[in-house]
Amino acid sequence: MRFFQRLIKFACLVFAISNTINASAATVSRYTTAAEPTDSLLPLIFPGKLTSDPIVSCDSLVAVIPFTRAGNLVLIQAKADTIEGNFILDTGAPGLVLNVTYFRDYPSTSATTADQGGITGNTSNADPTIISRFSFGAVRYSLVEADRINLGHIENNKGVRILGLLGLQLFKRFEMILDYERNLLFLHLISKKESNIYASEQLKDTALYNTFPITFLDNKLLTTAEMDGKKLKFLVDTGAESNVLDSRLPDKIFDNVTVTGRITLTGTGAKKTEALYGNIKNLKIGDLNISSLPVIVANLEKMCNAYDRCLDGMLGFDFLSLHKIGFNFVKRKMYIWK
Repeated sequence: MRFFQRLIKFACLVFAISNTINASAATVSRYTTAAEPTDSLLPLIFPGKLTSDPIVSCDSLVAVIPFTRAGNLVLIQAKADTIEGNFILDTGAPGLVLNVTYFRDYPSTSATTADQGGITGNTSNADPTIISRFSFGAVRYSLVEADRINLGHIENNKGVRILGLLGLQLFKRFEMILDYERNLLFLHLISKKESNIYASEQLKDTALYNTFPITFLDNKLLTTAEMDGKKLKFLVDTGAESNVLDSRLPDKIFDNVTVTGRITLTGTGAKKTEALYGNIKNLKIGDLNISSLPVIVANLEKMCNAYDRCLDGMLGFDFLSLHKIGFNFVKRKMYIWK
């Protein structure tokens, strides 16, 4: 039970923030302007290791799954045993996360629960369980470990019923292509025989996209960027509505940040913390030069505590939605279309 004890000790760092922003009314630009992020949810931080991967199968060669959006969050229709509804695609979560509101009657797999640790302080507690059958589109899972937390702040913020989060563990054996323009998710379950050779038809023409390495850290998806010669480690998070940069980085990094405003983040525990927002320039990922990108500047010290190491920031919707983007989680590669 070591995993669950670690998981629920720190369960939500930032995505538990409902991000009530007390500033003038404007919207976040999808691309490169630093408009005020008035309705932005940042990701939960889930430390710890899952004890076992679920049994997974796919009924088609390529599962094509339509999605909708609530703000900048990707919503996928999924079914947990007999309960069906909206789940957020969230590569920032380690695995399946359930909204305790709808799954409170499931038996706990842990004798105790612990507080979630938010950026604004502890908020509420979490509790692990097991889902016998879980599915979305043509993808099927059996015996899925899941954590239960209160996601009511997201439902209130977005005005939509949210059953849970689809975290990284569910996709570790897949190639995933996320097409924000067409609102489609493409998934291929990679067998052992094709682990070194499979590539989607969409990846046949290598001139159309760039390839970047990714790494896993305890079911967290990371990539490396560079700015002014300094290497930066970012969490790649489809559940983050905004990009985030750690305010404790060196001054030379912030020479490339134009701050245009200040926001107040309000968590479910009613505690508040301030952050800055603006534009970041001269960010480079591999051979890809990003001239300008919206960013929230916040202190990510609690992320260091949760992960047992510090990350420099998070890449969310404002980055991921710029182009069609793909991941081969078996080969540990990320694809960004030009």
